[in-house]
Amino acid sequence: MIPGMELLIVVGVIVLLVLIAGIYLWATYNSLVSLNVRVDEAWSDITVQLKRRADLIPNIIEAVKGYAAHEKQVFENVTQARAETVSAGSPAEASAAENHMQQALKSIFAVAEAYPQLQANQNFLQLQAELVDTEDKIQASRRFYNGGVRDLNTKIKQFPNTLFVRGLGFHEREFFEVDEPAAIAEPPRVQF
Repeated sequence: MIPGMELLIVVGVIVLLVLIAGIYLWATYNSLVSLNVRVDEAWSDITVQLKRRADLIPNIIEAVKGYAAHEKQVFENVTQARAETVSAGSPAEASAAENHMQQALKSIFAVAEAYPQLQANQNFLQLQAELVDTEDKIQASRRFYNGGVRDLNTKIKQFPNTLFVRGLGFHEREFFEVDEPAAIAEPPRVQF
């Protein structure tokens, strides 16, 4: 072989390896960006639905208050849970707020069950239906968010990605979990 030819082959192999590594890094980076955006979008969907539910709560409280004004502690608990939900900024905070909200909603609907006149109130029934619909949307948004987090976290943890992705600014995200999964397994159902 010609001595210059050997050098050319070595340089060619090195260039090919660098090119393959560059394409791999480019593809990995772009897929992580896409997954990260999908998780951010899913979190935004959750916050929209939590805000929608938080906006329904004062109306439900007002509807129930007219019939059960002496249930002050229940109303305070619901108001507190609503404030926690609105101010939650992370999945962990939202999870804790979600637990409190579920307990508060159970309490207010327990109070509502004791008043047949309220159960027949069209405004209350409409608010209740909207709340159940919102709860369904929150669950769907939670599943979508947690699926996106799962995909992103898996991609970050895979070898060889785990060696360099944190240096590119990517990090694992928190799942939106709750302490009592049974409490949110189904939306609140109140049958009058």
